[in-house]
Amino acid sequence: MAGSSNQPLLAGVDDDEGNEKLASKVWIESKKLWHIVGPSIFSRLSAYSMNLITQAFAGHLGNVELAAVSISVTVITGFNYGFLLGMASALETLCGQAFGARRYDMLGIYVQRSWIVLCSCCFLLLPLYIFATPILKFIGQSDEVAELSGALAMWLIPLHFCFAFQLPMSRFLLSQLKTQVIAWASFVSLVVNAITSWLVVYVLDFGVVGLVVALDISWWVLFFGLYGYTIFGGCPFTWTGFSMQASSGLWEFFKLSVSSGVMLCLENWYYRILLLMTGYLKNVILALDALSICMNINGWEMNIHLAFFAATGVRVANELGAGNGKAAKFATKVSVIQSNIIGMFFCLLIMLLREKIALIFTSNTDVLKEVDKLSYLLAITVLFNSVQPVLSGVAVGSGWQAKVAYINLGCYYLIGLPLGFLMGWLFHWGVMGIWGGMIFGGTAVQTVILTIITVRTDWEKEAEKASHRVQKWSIPKSDNQPQVEDSSH
Repeated sequence: MAGSSNQPLLAGVDDDEGNEKLASKVWIESKKLWHIVGPSIFSRLSAYSMNLITQAFAGHLGNVELAAVSISVTVITGFNYGFLLGMASALETLCGQAFGARRYDMLGIYVQRSWIVLCSCCFLLLPLYIFATPILKFIGQSDEVAELSGALAMWLIPLHFCFAFQLPMSRFLLSQLKTQVIAWASFVSLVVNAITSWLVVYVLDFGVVGLVVALDISWWVLFFGLYGYTIFGGCPFTWTGFSMQASSGLWEFFKLSVSSGVMLCLENWYYRILLLMTGYLKNVILALDALSICMNINGWEMNIHLAFFAATGVRVANELGAGNGKAAKFATKVSVIQSNIIGMFFCLLIMLLREKIALIFTSNTDVLKEVDKLSYLLAITVLFNSVQPVLSGVAVGSGWQAKVAYINLGCYYLIGLPLGFLMGWLFHWGVMGIWGGMIFGGTAVQTVILTIITVRTDWEKEAEKASHRVQKWSIPKSDNQPQVEDSSH
């Protein structure tokens, strides 16, 4: 089946037979892709919706509560989540390529190494939670918002440590194409979050603190669901119990994880900084509420493209691990095209519904008007984000994390942030200037550069590198290596 994907997507075929072959190959690749994308979209939207539910309940408690939850969940937890998510993405490279190379015995060892590394980093990141209030005041947030955000941050520490276990576990299962179990566990955690959020606000009257505790509980339910499936027979060949081999090679694993973390967190942090920069504008609570609503809508929709990010990373890693560079190239093209079509649809939808999209979060007239003004930039952001995550998925699947980290640093922080600052304050365009400068100066430039790199890639050479990487990171292969059916076929 892999051999049927070895022709370029854009090959010049004029005859009907050639077109039928091309259509057949696109259909086959699409089935493989959506075997991952479909459940991944559902699971990511379910997980992200837990944050939206928390903020929606907070918005009905008051504007200060909404702003504080936005800061504590979206910014403080989001900063750390971005780094930990990036570090866990090292498993998409290692597990994905090992699975493609049929080194199933290494996947369980990889995820245990990732737990050790990420849990250690969680302790190093704790000061951001403990000293959240003085940090927020120092960078210009109002005292009222900073104090409540800092108090909520302390209650979010259990969630912080949950990420160190849940993110690697998800990637461990995703690399084996076990997307259904991730989707079901995410659904259960979403239901738990909705019920507990309602209880703590309207029955127990625990207020905004109860909301973040409900969020903690929901994420831990998600992890234990995935972990329970794994240890109780769901992964008999890739999980054989805890191993002392997981404690070896940690330094090399740490370096790869950090390069992965830097690659993704630079991008993830970019939009958190956008929220923080609004703290220096006039009428800060109105600006922060409107922008956080737009960011939530953007984040909700972007989870679709993040599913393509994950699926593309797995497809590319699996094919490269199997030594099939042309199939990896073909998978990249199919994924980019389909993700872009979805992005164009949502871009148009936002433009048509721009006056109503904020009603789920607030009924405040001033906030609704401000969101309406920002909807044009929101639509443009959605369009750009339909391509960029897929290209980042190619980078993860190919093991280019260190290279892309430098690209993200240059595009986002040396071009995007300064341009956003100039447009926001020098030209007095406020939040629209900040956001617009960051989009066109950062995201657009990064997308162009990643496109050029991907187009110029020698995929057969990348397949050779993947083979070398699997050998480097694996223990000697046993003679009785089990065979696992590829469920994507």
